[in-house]
Amino acid sequence: MVNADDHVTTPLEPRPVAASHSELIRWMGIGDANTAGFVHGGAVLKTCDEAAAIAAIRHCGGRVVTAGVDRVTFVEPVYVGELLCCAASVNAAWRTSMEVGVRVEAENARTGERRHTSTAYVTMVALDEHGKPAPVPAALAESDTERRRRREAELRRANRLAERDQILSERT
Repeated sequence: MVNADDHVTTPLEPRPVAASHSELIRWMGIGDANTAGFVHGGAVLKTCDEAAAIAAIRHCGGRVVTAGVDRVTFVEPVYVGELLCCAASVNAAWRTSMEVGVRVEAENARTGERRHTSTAYVTMVALDEHGKPAPVPAALAESDTERRRRREAELRRANRLAERDQILSERT
């Protein structure tokens, strides 16, 4: 295979989805919250983005940037004093981009009780040393859950691309 700079490259070996798993845990304080004591959605999204980046870096072995955040669903609030737990892994990988699923839970640090509070899907793009998009390995789904997540990621991607194409076609 030859890339645009005429450098010979070798195909990347697929990497198991499980190898990309990351979890970030942060204690939520007053500075993370509004006056009602709920943690700001932006604080949750920042931690989601960081957990997604770690998963994407583990998958591709290089630098990544966030290309988009999709389908963020806030199910329950996170409160001051709780641990914010963001678990992430690559759902699917394409030529230079990856969808990373992030499950957010709030944990009572004293009891260990956790509850699901949010879900987000983050598209990350791998970069080469010049800051240009770089190839990523395929994501090897090994379990039924990983295969389901890959199918759902493909559907979300198809919808994003179709929406983009429709918007661009209507601008001309």
